[in-house]
Amino acid sequence: MKKVRTPRQIIWAKLRGNRTAMIGLWVIGILYAMMLFSGFLAPYHYGTQNREQNWHPPQIDDLHLWDDAGEFQGLFVYGTKRIDPLIAEYEEDRTRIVPIGFFVQGDPYKLLGLFETTTHLFGPESSGDGLFLFGTDMYGRDILSRVLYGSQISLSVGIVGILISISLGMLIGGVAGYFGGRWDFAIMRVIEVILAIPGLYLILTLRQVFGEGMSSSQTYFVVILVLAFIGWAANARVIRGMVLAIKENEYVTAAEALGASRLRIIVKHILPNTFSFVIVTATLYVPYYILGEVALSFLGVGIQEPEASWGNMLKDAQNVRYLTDYAWVITPGFFIFVAVMAFNFLGDGLRDAADPRSLE
Repeated sequence: MKKVRTPRQIIWAKLRGNRTAMIGLWVIGILYAMMLFSGFLAPYHYGTQNREQNWHPPQIDDLHLWDDAGEFQGLFVYGTKRIDPLIAEYEEDRTRIVPIGFFVQGDPYKLLGLFETTTHLFGPESSGDGLFLFGTDMYGRDILSRVLYGSQISLSVGIVGILISISLGMLIGGVAGYFGGRWDFAIMRVIEVILAIPGLYLILTLRQVFGEGMSSSQTYFVVILVLAFIGWAANARVIRGMVLAIKENEYVTAAEALGASRLRIIVKHILPNTFSFVIVTATLYVPYYILGEVALSFLGVGIQEPEASWGNMLKDAQNVRYLTDYAWVITPGFFIFVAVMAFNFLGDGLRDAADPRSLE
């Protein structure tokens, strides 16, 4: 007898059969693991400066195991020396080896935001040596470390923002669709007004209203709230249309006949039937929230220095000279591209897998 699979099992089976979607899922998992353990993975704190080694070129392609004499030294890079103190030009010092150690002691940080520690996955064995796999910026700050710490803001904005906007969209769209009448009319007019407002201009206006003296944590929450405020309206309109059809089903009529409250019917019986759409939409919308934070920080109205986010790290790329002479300033752009593409791959795969017309 053939085993009957649930819709959730069918969706998962179809998703596993989509190679690009699974690649996206694995990449997203790696990125968020990187975000959670950024302090441990980063060799330095995001604010640590090495002023004498500003604009140091990346060393990731200079990793060695054997020295020039053919002797095994373990993982290391050669030291560098500055050719001219007035310009950021370096040359490799083949007489000096900088060993790379694992589980070394370095700058203090909080693991998972809870436990104070100084242990890092890797770093130079000697605190006097520098190790800059992705290079440094104009202040001598390690770009790899700032990218890892910056992921805490840029990636979490997408998740927190979409959770808020999806929750609002489901609740308000559910109320509008179920109650109808004046409630529906009033809510839909508000949604239309919000959708008519240009999002970027609204963000810039609200950011200025809150003032320039906010801390980075306050700015972070303002960015999330503004992005969520803009994003919920489109979701609510779609949910409202789905609820209009779902509320005509027999199980909704039965719940009403049994005396269930209207709120319970909406939350327990109607909205769960929109979850397939919600999951797909959330996956596809997360990149917009990530890019929204990046755009705000890039324009100077988001996360501010010395805090690190992928957006404010790209501000150096506005300078043509920096972009030409120190091309590694666009490193955060690579991570933004990877994150956005991974979410798009996963979202497309979920959309195909959740399509009721293709369920078998």
